[in-house]
Amino acid sequence: MTTDASDLRLVVVDMDGTLLDERGEVPDALWPLLDRLREREIVFAPASGRQYATLVRTFERAGRDLTYIAENGSYVVRDGAEVDSVVLERDFVLDAIALLRELARDGHDLGVVLCGKRSAYVERSDEPFLAHVRPYYAALESVDDVLAVDDDVVKIAVFAFAGAERVAAALARFRTDHQVVVSGEHWTDLMAAHANKGVAVERLQRELGVTRAQTAAFGDYLNDLEMLDAADLSFAMANAHPDVLARARYVAPSHREQGVITTLTALLDDTLAFRST
Repeated sequence: MTTDASDLRLVVVDMDGTLLDERGEVPDALWPLLDRLREREIVFAPASGRQYATLVRTFERAGRDLTYIAENGSYVVRDGAEVDSVVLERDFVLDAIALLRELARDGHDLGVVLCGKRSAYVERSDEPFLAHVRPYYAALESVDDVLAVDDDVVKIAVFAFAGAERVAAALARFRTDHQVVVSGEHWTDLMAAHANKGVAVERLQRELGVTRAQTAAFGDYLNDLEMLDAADLSFAMANAHPDVLARARYVAPSHREQGVITTLTALLDDTLAFRST
């Protein structure tokens, strides 16, 4: 099946395993493609578990403000102004940090990142842990006590060296009223119950006056599922998690083949032949 992009208004793209190449870098071919999207008045929005400051740094070469869905949908910024945010309740933050500290004392090799609007904060300061944190958090502060920082907390991220699944299972009791999202092989995110990339896309759609039919979304992992649901043109990368492949309407080539760029280019050129899931 083929289609055209004559009514496409919004493109939402996950980062790791989706847009970024195998080196974790933005492909050079994206920059001229962004110019084409601007000419067509199509909004391009990176959607990531990464913080806003990190996304701004990553897309600095774009030369102007973009629209960003940061912190797995908990913080949305357009042209430098906040569109929406979902802040965690103080009591929940206290409870979650207490449990995570207990897990660490019991032998779980994990580190906690408290994600605020202004910065991210860590207590653990060893290099093996920080090496995994720095790529995602350009604004990062090391503190004695994350509970003493003065910032709006939008997410708690947990890096587990042995893998995310055991930590996510230990955090299961929070699922009754909060999100516990496995966002990568080693990462688990704690967020408000109504915070996810899909809710953020819907909020952005209302801001822009854009419909699902005018939206394309690309993703590869479990934290992308709701985002794909919010777009009629939903693409799972060929390298995606099986649940993502089952949820999306179409399949794009893998991130190693620059699948986002080749798919968007073909869509703009009206030469895309869809591969349905």
